[in-house]
Amino acid sequence: MARKKISIIGAGITGLSAGCYLQMNGYDTQIFEMHNISGGLCTSWKRKGYTFDGCIHWLMGSDPGNPFYDLWKELLDMDKIEFIHHETMFDVKLKDLRDKYGDDTFHFYNDIDRLQRYLKDIAPNDTEVIDELIKIAKEVQKFELPPMIGKAPELRSVFDKMSMMKLLGLMRLMKKYVPVMVRDFANRFQSQFVREAFIHGSMGFEFSILMLGLQMAYFDHKTTGYPIGASRVLAEGIENKYSSLGGSINYNAKVNKIIVENDRASGILLENGEKIDSDIVISAADGRFTIFEALEGKYVDDKLLKLYNERDPYEVFHTGLLVSIGVSKTYENAPPLLRIQLDEPFVLPDGTKHDQVMYNLFNYDPTLAESGKTSLTALIHTTEYDYWNDLREKDKERYRKEKTEVAQQLIMVLDKVLDGFRDNVEVIDVASPATFNRYTNNWRGSVQGWMPPADFMTVKPLNKELPGLKDFYMIGQWVMPGGGLPNSLIDGRNLTQIICKKDKKKFVSA
Repeated sequence: MARKKISIIGAGITGLSAGCYLQMNGYDTQIFEMHNISGGLCTSWKRKGYTFDGCIHWLMGSDPGNPFYDLWKELLDMDKIEFIHHETMFDVKLKDLRDKYGDDTFHFYNDIDRLQRYLKDIAPNDTEVIDELIKIAKEVQKFELPPMIGKAPELRSVFDKMSMMKLLGLMRLMKKYVPVMVRDFANRFQSQFVREAFIHGSMGFEFSILMLGLQMAYFDHKTTGYPIGASRVLAEGIENKYSSLGGSINYNAKVNKIIVENDRASGILLENGEKIDSDIVISAADGRFTIFEALEGKYVDDKLLKLYNERDPYEVFHTGLLVSIGVSKTYENAPPLLRIQLDEPFVLPDGTKHDQVMYNLFNYDPTLAESGKTSLTALIHTTEYDYWNDLREKDKERYRKEKTEVAQQLIMVLDKVLDGFRDNVEVIDVASPATFNRYTNNWRGSVQGWMPPADFMTVKPLNKELPGLKDFYMIGQWVMPGGGLPNSLIDGRNLTQIICKKDKKKFVSA
């Protein structure tokens, strides 16, 4: 029997994952990528001797002890990747507050016991709240989370679901703490220093205290390391795995249309006019492009229309300006991730105002800069995609000028916390919301597809199939709200299981 031909749109991590697992299971796949490299948003780029990374700060499943580790091992040689584990998840520099030692910087230690001792030392009147926070994280550590990731949810049997009964203790924890937002929990601290640090540590986003507890549990177990070599190590590693399995990637191959015959996806039409016949088409590309352009909006229902037109129940994940700076100092004693409360608002040209900014300092990764130098990035959020896209199209000179102004404003902020920073800047690179769109085709420059709600228990993946269309599937961040690398990995794997089930094939992962 001839192998089924499958065309995959997009060589991001989800597309690469799907390609790998489909090849393992006897399918003949090709990936079509509009860019000239793989990885999608999981990427980095070089500028005058510096490498700037646009994605990864830590990877869930970097080490044994997390279920994702075994899945990453299916696609990557994890033994060849060096992972770094920091002392702190993040630090927060407050503008008007000090702890009892006169320190204006709060340290959120990854070691839970160390964090507990630290908090009790600087906030002795908050013992009860501190113990409750630590208990949340330690209770979470009793369970294998996330559960049952080896089997696609759509294929889980009654017995599989019954096995979830062992998570009843977790369910009780979720019922109690999922509705409690970090800000509300933080307001219980009597210590103003700790209270403000927790509030500003969330960068203005509303999310559950249980979500923070999950992160604390992962970081404490050292299963969320940073890979030396950054995003390209992952993207290139999975790309190499895909190639070794016989898959092929077509670069600079933008897909214009998904060919449909009798309500069945039968191939794709490239921008250059080339037609590719397929037994199955998978889109790991932008959701809006896929549904309303490549398929001309012919396969939608009221639920999809409400989602894309009214952004209900999910809002589009924010975009931003990613400012990358190469500096001829290493700042060995500076925290790798610092959230800085500002004296004056950071105002973007589009009108967006921030009372804090956050940097990522990569002085621990020698592959990103020469000896004695380092790279630093800061993603400054905005929802004003139209402003930046219109400006780039209508007035490129002003567009470049305003990007530079944003970078200079950031440099002035960083110069106050990193000694001699401004005088040692060598390279500046700014990616705007329009840049994110140009390189990934993501709707409104979104960096992670759909934004999950604060109450993450209400998050439900979208259907991978579109109403009325056969032999077509969607995967990735426009199907899995919140996106992220683990979701990208698992979504391609899950879809392969579904396709194998339909074809009465036993799924294999090696």
